[in-house]
Amino acid sequence: MTSEISLTPSAAHLRHGSNIGQPLTRRDGVLKVTGRARYAADNHPPGMLYAVLAVSSIARGRVTFLDVLAAKAHSGVVDVMTPANKPPLAEDPDAKTNPFMFRLDLLQNDRVRYANQPIAVVIARTLEAATEGAALLSPHYEKLPARIGLDGDESFVPPTVGVGNPANLQRGDVEAALAAALYRVDATYETPAQYHNPLEPHAIVAAWNGDALSIDTPSQGLAMAQARIAGLFGIAPEKVHIRSPFLGGGFGCKGLISGPQILGIMAARLVGKPVKLVLRREQMYGPVGHRAPTRQTLRIAADGDGKLTAIAHHAKTTSSSFDDFFEPAADASHTLYASRAIATSHEVVRVDTGTPMFMRAPGEATGSIALESAIDEAAEACGMDPLAFRLKNYAEVEPISGKPFSSKALRACYARGVERFGWSPRPLAPRQMRDDAGFLVGYGMGTATFPALMFEAEARAVVRSDGSGLMETGAHDMGQGASTALAQIAADGLGLELDQVEFRTGTSDLPDAGIAGGSAHTATAGMAIHNAGAAVIAKLADLATGNERSPLFGAGNAGVVARGGRLFRRDDEARSESYADILGRAGLKEIEARGKSAADTAAHANYAMHAHGAVFAEVKVDPDLGQIRVTRMVGAFAAGRVINPRLARSQLLGGMIWGVSFALHEHAVMDRRSGRTLNADLAEYHVPVNADLPSLEALTIDEHDPHVNALGIKGVGEIGITGSAGAVANAVWHATGIRVRRFPIRIDDLVMPASG
Repeated sequence: MTSEISLTPSAAHLRHGSNIGQPLTRRDGVLKVTGRARYAADNHPPGMLYAVLAVSSIARGRVTFLDVLAAKAHSGVVDVMTPANKPPLAEDPDAKTNPFMFRLDLLQNDRVRYANQPIAVVIARTLEAATEGAALLSPHYEKLPARIGLDGDESFVPPTVGVGNPANLQRGDVEAALAAALYRVDATYETPAQYHNPLEPHAIVAAWNGDALSIDTPSQGLAMAQARIAGLFGIAPEKVHIRSPFLGGGFGCKGLISGPQILGIMAARLVGKPVKLVLRREQMYGPVGHRAPTRQTLRIAADGDGKLTAIAHHAKTTSSSFDDFFEPAADASHTLYASRAIATSHEVVRVDTGTPMFMRAPGEATGSIALESAIDEAAEACGMDPLAFRLKNYAEVEPISGKPFSSKALRACYARGVERFGWSPRPLAPRQMRDDAGFLVGYGMGTATFPALMFEAEARAVVRSDGSGLMETGAHDMGQGASTALAQIAADGLGLELDQVEFRTGTSDLPDAGIAGGSAHTATAGMAIHNAGAAVIAKLADLATGNERSPLFGAGNAGVVARGGRLFRRDDEARSESYADILGRAGLKEIEARGKSAADTAAHANYAMHAHGAVFAEVKVDPDLGQIRVTRMVGAFAAGRVINPRLARSQLLGGMIWGVSFALHEHAVMDRRSGRTLNADLAEYHVPVNADLPSLEALTIDEHDPHVNALGIKGVGEIGITGSAGAVANAVWHATGIRVRRFPIRIDDLVMPASG
């Protein structure tokens, strides 16, 4: 690939790129498969002790007794941290000063707000001793009835949903359009609570040295974690050094520092030694966030031509009794389908659970499965093929804001997906197809969308006198391949080959790379890297073009191109000079520059920015037993400029698999008497495995969106889930003729369908 990108508006320095767009394998792959990648819990500083959480077995009430003496009598136990002896904090952990700050349970008092809430920390010389000590605490409680589920308490309209989005929005007269409709759908869909289950649970190894703190912990947001920790302990942020080179998955739950991680730091301060604290799998179901359940009502109207005339999307969800995160499920109806009248609204019930938080495609995942199912029902009501109905009604501009977006990309996704999947033989009526074994066969589809977000970041670029380069930014690789894709951007930014660039990332002492969330990390950190590379090459070019002894002297107006460790005169590539020669003549060992990135506010004011896709699914259903198998899936996605096709495909496939999980597998089962999650492990909290998806294909559509950022990058981490869940649900209907509106779809939904 060859490209020329302007580096400075005035001097017109230009460069070529050869790394972006290449399907390179992961830089960290060998380390991971050979076990040499060091995750947080792999660290064992000298003198380290082990900490284990004791957690509540009730959802609401207070702790009346802990047998601290029994725990301390254990020969391996060093100390027990309770509300009575916890180290003091400089800030109230229940205080909130920004939308990305959540209340933490740090042994403030004896109150219990949800099941699995930490109520004590046992510190011991071995993990076994700490675990046994926690069991010896034998807590007693004063219990109150647990408020659980969407009907657990009175509902209210929240002030905002998601991160500052309006709870209610309306354009046009929805009720009038519904009343006048020739075709109408009124349906309610329910989605369950889902819990984060990355392979690596939350972990921390913390060591104090005076007022300086050294931490190994997984983080999707190093700078935010550093600031939060510094505030809680009353120290300067630069006194907090966090190492997070590898994450074993995150999906949003490691975006913000959690209570258990802070408790590990407090335990280290209490005993004056390094402490390791790792959550057990069942302890992930409570203090580190989850996806809240929803009950969504969609009312859709269409005219005699199959054109949508009204969409009303109402979502009821839950939040914790003590904090404010409200799943913006109804917002999924803002961006896809054109209608003269659209209304979205939310209501919330406070329940006795941990606070729900960001989980892969927050709002869009929950909202899109309901929306895509309802759109399918509307197509059925109109007697239209679901694809034809979507093609007739997909939005050319964002329906709520009226801003234009790259709608042509969505049409291209439909066309490519249809061709690859083979949609055309699909009969309109359900329960018409069977395979040779007699299984019912169904085809379903769903439209995918996710906003193209971008945050602020910074990077530092260096060109050295030996011709090599260095790029530094505190980016986060939670398995999505960020360290590889960002290194590719760095190499092109420096005009070098990948093996000539040292890429440093994953620690808090590097420039802030923003947060790895919202499918925005590659765009955010990548643009900072791009700008840092542009800035350092511009400095290098100024050294050369201003020096009479350089063959590039006087080329400032014509511009230069950076490639292969050399600068070439743009209008005469026979005249060039190596980086080493330029720096050597100037007597410099290296030259550096910094670059920043941020969303273009003017562009965002004028354009709606989204990635798009279309997902097609084939399912087979045993007509007697109701067993469902997803036998084929094809997704086609337009997500701007793809930095690494291999890694992008992996992310898209991961999203599609999660969509299958959403439709058919995942479901946190709550005990209404105790408020506890009954299936808090990977044996009974079901997720798909390889055998569940025998054929899975993700296609990328070439797309140039000049408005998102200079590199044209959109995210691929979350869009894959948004169309896939609905595609599977719609395929199940097409196979069986049974429209299931409660997810995940169960066998009993098909063999004993509910009336209506």
